[in-house]
Amino acid sequence: MFGKRTTFGGNTPSPSVPALKPAAQAPRSPAPKQPAAEPSTPAAESRSGSRIQLKNQEPVEVERASNIERDDKYYSTKTAVFSALIDSIDLSQLATMDLDSAREEIRDIVAEIISLKSIIMSISEQEDLLDDICNDVLGYGPLEPLLARDDIADIMVNGATQCYIEVAGRVKKTNIRFRDDSHLMNVCQRIVSQVGRRVDESSPICDARLPDGSRVNVIAPPLAIDGAALTIRKFKKDKLTLEQLVKYGSISPDGAEVLRILGRVRANVLISGGTGSGKTTLLNCLTAYIERDERVITCEDSAELQLQQPHVVRLETRPPNLEGEGEITMRDLIKNCLRMRPERIIVGEVRGPEAFDLLQAMNTGHDGSMGTLHANSPREALSRLESMITMGGYALPSRTIREMIVSSIDVIVQAARLRDGSRRITHITEVLGMEGEVVVTQDIFVYDITGEDANGNLIGRHRSTGITKPRMSERARYYNEEHNLAEALEGANFEQQEKLRG
Repeated sequence: MFGKRTTFGGNTPSPSVPALKPAAQAPRSPAPKQPAAEPSTPAAESRSGSRIQLKNQEPVEVERASNIERDDKYYSTKTAVFSALIDSIDLSQLATMDLDSAREEIRDIVAEIISLKSIIMSISEQEDLLDDICNDVLGYGPLEPLLARDDIADIMVNGATQCYIEVAGRVKKTNIRFRDDSHLMNVCQRIVSQVGRRVDESSPICDARLPDGSRVNVIAPPLAIDGAALTIRKFKKDKLTLEQLVKYGSISPDGAEVLRILGRVRANVLISGGTGSGKTTLLNCLTAYIERDERVITCEDSAELQLQQPHVVRLETRPPNLEGEGEITMRDLIKNCLRMRPERIIVGEVRGPEAFDLLQAMNTGHDGSMGTLHANSPREALSRLESMITMGGYALPSRTIREMIVSSIDVIVQAARLRDGSRRITHITEVLGMEGEVVVTQDIFVYDITGEDANGNLIGRHRSTGITKPRMSERARYYNEEHNLAEALEGANFEQQEKLRG
């Protein structure tokens, strides 16, 4: 293993080590080792894609002033040991080894370096250092403990020394740090290279994804003044279901039944909401009720949807190359979808002129198509849809565009992230038709905020608006779901129940 140094560091991604064959370790002269000890936070034996998953990782605590001095010393020691390791290790030989052997080899060499340099460390500090350096060489460096935690929704890295996470709707600062800006850029490059993309000064903005579907955005210097900014929207390993949304209070059981029926009866659904409100999660939940024999095609900027049906075709856009050529836009994907004999088209997020193509698809026999967009209310979602179509340069009168929207969209589901960090489905709204120049909608299910508890958490309830026979009742009757729909709406009609009790 001791040999000539190969390429590593800067913006050059380190070689990945997934699915490697075992190889005999090269002989080394014996060197004294530190006493072996089991780490307090052992690395996992499993791997997803090219990312090492850590199990039983202790939560990363918010940084305290008392830790700053110790952290500076720790990171200084880690930098010195890491530099010595890279000068000693032969990464080309490391790439011929399986993951477990590679980790053990790195741990042995690091232990020798610590001994030769006479670095005084406790056993627990040495184990932490060993794990950190293994993560640097084989995984995503300091991000590995955060990626292993399933309770984190977002990871936000602002330069090499600042890292924030979102847990339970609250943003917290962590004591996670990178060695320097080049270390952070190396990790960013390693992430985006897995999906055939790159990020550097000539291409400083990049959207990518991790092997588990987590969404990644990188913006690098010179656009990011204080060092590269890395944002990861994490996906839970266990996919959420409507039953779990009920458990978390995002929707009531009756509301979940209405959503189940929407997915079952092939309604054209638009999911609206702000950033981080749970639109993609809700879209995943609704697609769970698509029949398994239907052909579904998904179009996304970065593949995030996790459909469970067997007949799914996943499509992803492509940015232009260095010469500005080869770009494949969302419009190109949706147009091509229509030639692929889809029964449903699922668009991850509608951002621009592709809204016109999605409406056309919904209006030409592809019932049950779905998409998401950013808006703060169902009414605003309709206005944004009209604006996006106009952005495409279509010289169509407003009335024509609105008539197209009315004939295509059946239901708008509004998701919101409230000020206490909780996520709620606040509206299920039907699109009824036109009255003059105005699109007519009606709410069939809403969320009312009734107060706040002592901890600052909002209190509210989901209720139906009293409309027991909405427009989609005819579609529900066709699929033998009319009785279930009426029962769910009546069960959540609290005003009527109070009148009957009175």
